[in-house]
Amino acid sequence: MGNRWVPVMLIALLLILHGQLWFGRGSIPDVARLSKQLEEQKQLNAQALQANERLEAEIHDLKEGLEIVEEKARSELGMVKANEIYVQIAR
Repeated sequence: MGNRWVPVMLIALLLILHGQLWFGRGSIPDVARLSKQLEEQKQLNAQALQANERLEAEIHDLKEGLEIVEEKARSELGMVKANEIYVQIAR
């Protein structure tokens, strides 16, 4: 009778471990879902990094040169220099 309990306990342990592999924390579907979330977050981080680099370059230009200030004033505010004529072409 004692010899029958060992295989039963081993099978029960195998079923528990197999259940953890498919349904528990750190299971195969859970790892796949987390991997997908990680890839999405990496893409968002890359986009944010590019936006930060553009803003950093713009800030540097604003601090160092007046060309960007003039360009922004012309494009966003429609400003013109003295003795210039503003011409807008409609497409």
